[in-house]
Amino acid sequence: MSKYKYSLLLLIILFSFSCTSDSGENDDDGVVGIDKTANLQGLGDSASHLLSDAEFTSMNIEIVYVNGYAPNQAALSNFKSFLEERTFKPDGINISLRAVSSSGKAPFSIEEIVEIEKETRTVYNAGDEIAVYIYFADGKSEKDEENKFTLGSAFRNTSMVIFGKTIEDFAARPNAPIESDIEAAVLNHEFGHLFGLVDIGTEPQSDHKDDDNEGHCNVPDCLMRASIEFGSGIIDEIEGGRIPQLGMHCIRDLQAAGGR
Repeated sequence: MSKYKYSLLLLIILFSFSCTSDSGENDDDGVVGIDKTANLQGLGDSASHLLSDAEFTSMNIEIVYVNGYAPNQAALSNFKSFLEERTFKPDGINISLRAVSSSGKAPFSIEEIVEIEKETRTVYNAGDEIAVYIYFADGKSEKDEENKFTLGSAFRNTSMVIFGKTIEDFAARPNAPIESDIEAAVLNHEFGHLFGLVDIGTEPQSDHKDDDNEGHCNVPDCLMRASIEFGSGIIDEIEGGRIPQLGMHCIRDLQAAGGR
């Protein structure tokens, strides 16, 4: 299983946006009438399907959150705008939210998140609509260390987890960005990996891969960078409501794969 890290460095505290490639296990629950195979592929495998309207003209995003960890509306608004700006979905992008009880499994491994998805996901590809699952967890990643915390992980081709408790704790620190801005940055970054960035399903059109951090961009200030130092100015941009954006190299990659 390969790991992808996107880190935000604030003074000596490192918070990482981690994207984990995990194909998961084949679904064998015996449910009749739902073909889940297309949503159980590897990270980046559905990049062009998410970006273009060649096969799927709409997108249905199911956000399942643990009670008390619902995403902020401002973050969702920014997230949807980000998707609309980069994709061709003439029949629209729908985002639905549903609360569930805590699994009690925190801290989480990706394997445990895969099992939670199996238990809670209800939306899968259907006709010309592609489906995405996002889980807002009430705990932290088991990979967290003393000064290194995972905020989110993209796994499979249409699946990702956001570690809501970690984001909440980070936002409570002095001088940290507000919670909704952190959520928006994490959501956009992780979906960038579902789009196949950088070179995990979408072929780079130029040399902008970070050789030291697989799946990330080496262009300064790009949303897909592995590490951003808040002290050098990015924290001011986030505090001002300016979420990090994709750089032109990443945008050109998405355009070549069928996106905007």
